[in-house]
Amino acid sequence: MSSNGRHLRAAMVAGALTTGLALAPAAAAQTPARAPRAAAAEATTLVFDKNPSDPTNSRLSVYKGRKLWATYRAGSGLGIKDDCVRAKGWLPNGNWRIKLKSRTYNGNLIKGYAVYLQDMKCSKGTRTRTEMFIHSEMNRDGSRGGTERRRWDGAGDYKSNGCVKLNPTDIKKMFRLLDRDGIGWPTHLRVVS
Repeated sequence: MSSNGRHLRAAMVAGALTTGLALAPAAAAQTPARAPRAAAAEATTLVFDKNPSDPTNSRLSVYKGRKLWATYRAGSGLGIKDDCVRAKGWLPNGNWRIKLKSRTYNGNLIKGYAVYLQDMKCSKGTRTRTEMFIHSEMNRDGSRGGTERRRWDGAGDYKSNGCVKLNPTDIKKMFRLLDRDGIGWPTHLRVVS
């Protein structure tokens, strides 16, 4: 799918999410957009649009209603498109509830800017994906780390254990955008492919 087609699909998904419509994965791109309710039209939505050609070159977009505010390159997984493969496969499609957001997260593997997502079963229902985040590589205070695990070195760092991974500059920009008056934090991340 072209980048314009992917952007249009993500906008339709964001619109469907704010209006409470459910989109079937195969039919979502063909579903006509409905006019959102006034209150729902202003909801903020995060949409992670997985790129089947290169999972490490996918897109995370921020919408306010149907207006696109920002799009960031993001990766998920190690190039494996099976969402049931723990620590290697990309994030399963669905509507992930955001449990926590932090600029100073201090997990064993993830540090600094992080958005912690709910647990969710994979597409086959055989495994539950746990400890899933939107994150980057950095120290707890958001600074550049000295070790490979804490230091962003380039495009290869978009690989992850299945989480959504942004470069440090972009995740900081996303936090600043979502903290702004008039934008606000979403309650969910919508994952599509």
